[in-house]
Amino acid sequence: MPKVKQLSIDSLRHAEYYGMQQTYDDLYAKSKNGERFPKLMDIVLSRENILLAYRNIKANTGSNTPGTDRLTIRDIGCLSTEEIVDKVRRIVNGKRGYCPKPVRRKDIPKPNGSTRPLGIPCIWDRLIQQCIKQVMEPICEAKFSNNSYGFRPGRSVEHAISRTYQLLQLSHLHYVIEFDIKGFFDNVCHTKLIRQIWAMGIHDKHLIYVLKQILTAPIRMPDGSTEYPRKGTPQGGIISPLLANIVLNELDHWVESQWQEHPLVRQYAVLINNNGSENKGAGYHAMKKTGLKEMFIVRYADDFRIFCRTKTDALKTKIAITQWLKERLKLDVSEEKTRIVNVKRRYSEFLGFKIKVVPKSGKLVVGSHISDKAWKRQRENLIEQAKHIAKATPHHTELDEIKRYNAMVMGVQNYYRIATAVSLDCKALHHAVMTVLANRLRGHNGRLVRKGRKLTEFERKRYGRSAMLRYVAGSDEPVYPIGFIQHRPPQSTKNTVNAYTPEGRAEIHKNLGINVSLLTALMKKPSFNNSTEFADNRLSMFSAQWGKCAVTGKDFLSSCDIHCHHKIPKYLGGTDQYANLILILEPVHKLIHAKKPETIQRYMAMLELDAPQLAKVNALRKMLKNAEIHINQQ
Repeated sequence: MPKVKQLSIDSLRHAEYYGMQQTYDDLYAKSKNGERFPKLMDIVLSRENILLAYRNIKANTGSNTPGTDRLTIRDIGCLSTEEIVDKVRRIVNGKRGYCPKPVRRKDIPKPNGSTRPLGIPCIWDRLIQQCIKQVMEPICEAKFSNNSYGFRPGRSVEHAISRTYQLLQLSHLHYVIEFDIKGFFDNVCHTKLIRQIWAMGIHDKHLIYVLKQILTAPIRMPDGSTEYPRKGTPQGGIISPLLANIVLNELDHWVESQWQEHPLVRQYAVLINNNGSENKGAGYHAMKKTGLKEMFIVRYADDFRIFCRTKTDALKTKIAITQWLKERLKLDVSEEKTRIVNVKRRYSEFLGFKIKVVPKSGKLVVGSHISDKAWKRQRENLIEQAKHIAKATPHHTELDEIKRYNAMVMGVQNYYRIATAVSLDCKALHHAVMTVLANRLRGHNGRLVRKGRKLTEFERKRYGRSAMLRYVAGSDEPVYPIGFIQHRPPQSTKNTVNAYTPEGRAEIHKNLGINVSLLTALMKKPSFNNSTEFADNRLSMFSAQWGKCAVTGKDFLSSCDIHCHHKIPKYLGGTDQYANLILILEPVHKLIHAKKPETIQRYMAMLELDAPQLAKVNALRKMLKNAEIHINQQ
């Protein structure tokens, strides 16, 4: 199953927290207008952009994987904000220029028995890559094709599959060319890539130099040897997916120029559909009289499909694109894995789905399943996790293993529910998995039962009507039924959705609804001897509390009024983690810490707390091991 890259609303929120959204919007607008960008490093190395980069990568599980320097995101988070900013700038602007540390090579097993090479940069280099990605992405997004869906904000696998369904069922393009590029990420031509970046309007020579250093960073192999790459973008680098899209964006536009965006199409009036896309029906009708090859592309990262109307067009298109990739991008196509499929007769595989058209009510409609490879892989993964439930350990309890299994079930269902026959595929999975689980738990007096704890609201809505739902006796925890799933038609992308325009973001999420200027002031407020983790979580807490004191409920009026309180103080083992922080008014903070009766009386009279508010104060005082305040102490 490919890794899904959905638009993260959180990433948009983070940009707003650090006041960078307007900057990115401006870059996007200027790129749309064809402007060039000779000075981008000032933005890349700005304090706000660096701290935003830290925010965006800290939640990534990969940030806890050490590189060759054995450091993780936790080693960065304990530093102050100024220490992080200064170090990033020193690394990039060093006397000898930017020199990334060696990338740690790790071989990841593939289902077919081979391995995929993964490059793990050091954490500081990952942070720098994230800084660059944040600035380059809006510039590139303005230039990218609407037919690419992988690793882009606002686009996903679901949108790619939806477009595939449209081309097969509505446009009747039943010949699909399944292209496979040999070792794409390992064979990207650096010279060509740099020229493509320059063509995007990115003319900052310092930034270009840094990108070259990233591309040629030494690779530390598992046997301890070091290699120096001359081509390729290492998988595992934060910026690699963006660079891959830049490389293949030229392919997208070339394929479009052959039919979809041919000059003849533009001679006809172009209407706008409800989803914001262009209706080029009249232009396409005129194109059919030209005798040119009809072709459409759907691309997700390096995995792409070409859709044609006839076998003759498909054969010619396959040869043309193969030659074009070789001549223009220096990339070879795998002859063994690249094939032409007539979806009226055979399934075509794409992104973990197998798809064909089948007759129904006198028409040809899309019919899709989980692909054979993906189904087998999910079966193996679920069975293995089911075994873990039956052999739980003190370190991984039965409850933990059930929750992990349930998360896997939801992941499979959420991804594959857009397959038309997903219910049949998942019922087969359910039978295989539950047979294993029932047999493994049989030695415990048949512990797979029909009754257990009360379901949560979410569980009740999703699985409450299922006769397949079972519980593990003893823990009373439900085991989510993988077979209880209903097909949902995939949603197509809306051209009006855009992460880099105020109008486009309005379709994604509502505005913060809080005092943004005060949030900005809080972001700039010194955190003194506290860590970057503390400063970052302080902003999240401000948003979560809607800019109000957690005790009194009153709006904060200035950053001086805001105190970020550690529920459990550091001297008692407390941390700077989000769950241990709370934002309160400064007088409330003094009351929580007060021990002298006269001090308590003064702040109680000032705040005029009611009983629920006093209860909150006392709960916080208890964590400090301070005595409870009674209402008569006023």
